[in-house]
Amino acid sequence: MPSVIVTGASRGLGLGISARLAASGFCVIAIARNETPQLQNATALAAAEGAGEIIFQKFDLMETDAIPGLVKSLRKSCGAPYGLVNNAGIGTPGILSNMQDADIETLIRLNVLSPIMLTKYVVRGRMTSGEGRIVNISSIVATSGYQGLSVYSATKSSFLGFARSLAREVGGLGITVNNVAPGFIETEMTNDLSPEHTKKIIRRSALQRMAEITDIANAVDFLLSDKARNITGTTLTVDAGNTA
Repeated sequence: MPSVIVTGASRGLGLGISARLAASGFCVIAIARNETPQLQNATALAAAEGAGEIIFQKFDLMETDAIPGLVKSLRKSCGAPYGLVNNAGIGTPGILSNMQDADIETLIRLNVLSPIMLTKYVVRGRMTSGEGRIVNISSIVATSGYQGLSVYSATKSSFLGFARSLAREVGGLGITVNNVAPGFIETEMTNDLSPEHTKKIIRRSALQRMAEITDIANAVDFLLSDKARNITGTTLTVDAGNTA
């Protein structure tokens, strides 16, 4: 059973991705700082369905110095991961001139440095395997921009260049590198949107609705499958036509 690491897997989008991949037969290594009741329920459901499984791995991705040891430990217990989904991230809002320096540093450390470091050590373990999948969760604000999210947008846009360049570095090894860019979806990161703001987003979307977690999870599942074996270095936007 091929294993896939999913970061930020305890809730929201990461949890939905983990559940979808387990249903597709993957052994999902769900990385999060804490195991939530929702993740426990998803783990139990995956075990009952019997297609794949979810294994919780407690880890704080802010501790970038410990990432090499984490990947080494996972290789020993689960074998070299077939895939990596860099989903963990925070969306601290704020006008740049008013943001605390510590908040800016935290955003960049968790949203940029951590996934790059994790990808580095996962790729090292796949160099002799001849295949592998890396999927980064970006955002539509990486290209559209959004007031009050300049730093967050900068971190998510970093995945665009990262995927294109890394795809060329590891393509000869049979490893693909892609991004999924969700639009506004119902997660904890969008709970602060007012009903009026939500209606405005829906009206602006070509399909007159918001994308859902399952839509993003299905896109990740596709990019991890053999059906996407010739897709690399690109970004798949899933936003119900919000940016069409």
